Formats: sequence, C-alpha cells, structure tokens
Amino acid sequence: MKTKKQILMLLLAMLAGIPTLSAQTKKEKKEQKKEAVRQLIVSENYKIDVNTAMPMRGRNITLSSPYSLEIRNDSVFSYLPYYGRAYSVPYGGGSGLIFNAPLKEYTMDLDKKGNAVIKFSARSPEDFFEFSAKVFSNGTASIDVIMQNRQSISYRGELDTENKK
Repeated sequence: MKTKKQILMLLLAMLAGIPTLSAQTKKEKKEQKKEAVRQLIVSENYKIDVNTAMPMRGRNITLSSPYSLEIRNDSVFSYLPYYGRAYSVPYGGGSGLIFNAPLKEYTMDLDKKGNAVIKFSARSPEDFFEFSAKVFSNGTASIDVIMQNRQSISYRGELDTENKK
C-alpha cells in the first residue's frame, strides 16, 4: 500500500512538472525565432512573402498567389500587386510594383523588442517608390509604399525564414 502511494505521488509530481517544461521550450523557440529573424534582417538578404494588400480605399484584399518583396545585397526585387488609383501611368497600365532596381538610402534600425524598421527608396522606369517596412521579432511584417504616380498602398506578410540563401 505504501509503494502504491509513493508511485501515485511520483506520477502527480511528474504531471505537475510537464507544463513548466513545455513553457520553457515555447520560450526557447520564441527566442530562436527572434534571433533567426534578426540575423536575416542584418544580413540584408531576405524575402518577405506578402499575403494581404491594403489599398487606401476599399477593403483589405487577401492574396492567393505568391507575392513578395526581396532584398538582396544592394537591390530590391518587388513582385507586389497594386490596387488603387493611378495618376499617371504608361498605356496599358504599366507593371506597377513588379520591378527590380538598385536600393537607394537603405536604413535599418532595431528597437529594444527586436523589431526592425527598414526604409529605402527605389526607382523603376515608371515611378519612384519609398518603402517603409516593419519586421516584428516573430517574423510578421508590414510594408508601406508611397509612390509619385499612384496612391499609397500597404501590405502584410511574413519573413521567409525557410529559404535561407
């Protein structure tokens, strides 16, 4: 009878300890994700996969196709859809936010929480773009784009931590 009681107490103690072990692993995973995000952003070689477009007018648009904004060394590779009012565009609508161009005035600041604020500008044959992106420590991102010939637009997405180059 005494051994059954001891076994029961041991099982209860083990069951009480399991949630604290899983909480530690969750915290460790969160810290690992935060560090991976920081390293990617600092390397200036990353890709943000976009899943929502937010035009100035109208509703948010959930994107079903793969759209992205990629920074590689000193260039930007923008493959983003555009929804909104255009003031001056080439005949046929132009290519909008689908372009490759060299980066200008690239700045990146990290805050205390591990969030990165990235600002840069780029020029395509059609327009001049000012990008402002915020990448949070959990990998989610928001992108704001201001253009000369079109209305501003914002995007939400996630940093691609899987395909490290």
